[in-house]
Amino acid sequence: MRGVDMKYKTLILCYQDHLAVLSVNRPDKLNALNNQVLDEMNQALDEIEANPQWRVLLISGGGDRAFVAGADIGELRDLNARSGKKAAEKGQKLFRRLEKSHLFTIAAINGYALGGGLELALACDVRVAADHAVLGLPEVGLGIIPGYGGTQRLPRRIGRGHAMMMLATGTKIQAAQAVQIGLVNLAVPRDQLMQVCQSIATEVSKNGPLAVAAAKRALDQGLSTSLDEGLAIEAREFGKLCSSADRTEGMTAFLEKRAPEFTGR
Repeated sequence: MRGVDMKYKTLILCYQDHLAVLSVNRPDKLNALNNQVLDEMNQALDEIEANPQWRVLLISGGGDRAFVAGADIGELRDLNARSGKKAAEKGQKLFRRLEKSHLFTIAAINGYALGGGLELALACDVRVAADHAVLGLPEVGLGIIPGYGGTQRLPRRIGRGHAMMMLATGTKIQAAQAVQIGLVNLAVPRDQLMQVCQSIATEVSKNGPLAVAAAKRALDQGLSTSLDEGLAIEAREFGKLCSSADRTEGMTAFLEKRAPEFTGR
């Protein structure tokens, strides 16, 4: 990796080719999310999204124990009804921004992904877990519920039954079970996690960035509407791509039997 950005106190940001790697770096707190982490993630997204060179964002956790083990209980403990709602909305806004970003996002789950950590992973396009990872939304054991989108994204990923079981019991599951229920895409040996994620990033980066972003929009918007409306969204996105330079380059390269050189235009 190169271009390590040291201006963040709770994050490490570095770059490689078309890939940006963002690590939550509070290993002594198992990378728990606090207000500073959320603020710095917004700043980091500003930086990454502003440069068209970066097409894929890989999110992981610092150290070897946790992806993100939840939100900072010290901050949550002092919330009341009003401040609690505002805190939930702040996290929801950031994770929705991540979900809607033109970047293709990969969660490299390198350990505990609990509470806000699993909610962060759920906002990513793809989730790859190390085989020792543990995932769950245990908030009911604290007398609260997930506040950063967990009650909404989890059933959309794994269905109501599995989601309700995890939400109501606070059960933590292993990576292998997470794959079985569709919560994560892959579970791999821990020493291969970053290699596998970087391989996925490389494959995505070979494709037209406008097309990848359009596929994200079509999927995201289509899931919240009827099939007929979703098909209209797909047709609209398809039509816009047909007038792009990337479409011309992609099809020309195919006919000329060479690798395309996409520019995102």
